[in-house]
Amino acid sequence: MNNSQFFTDNLPFFIPLIILEVGLMLTALIHVLRHPHYRFGNRIMWVLIVVLLQIIGPIIYFAFGRESEA
Repeated sequence: MNNSQFFTDNLPFFIPLIILEVGLMLTALIHVLRHPHYRFGNRIMWVLIVVLLQIIGPIIYFAFGRESEA
């Protein structure tokens, strides 16, 4: 099986995964850019983590980076 066959066979799995990844990244990126305070690090660090680590980056940001809004 070649790579293009593998991709076309698994396309129904890849499309929702890509949509989830882009949605999480955009949500986290908007939150990083709108809020000036973070639990750890600074804005540049969180933008790089969110963009470069794909699905894991936004999850790390929402779990550890954003400051509680109390």
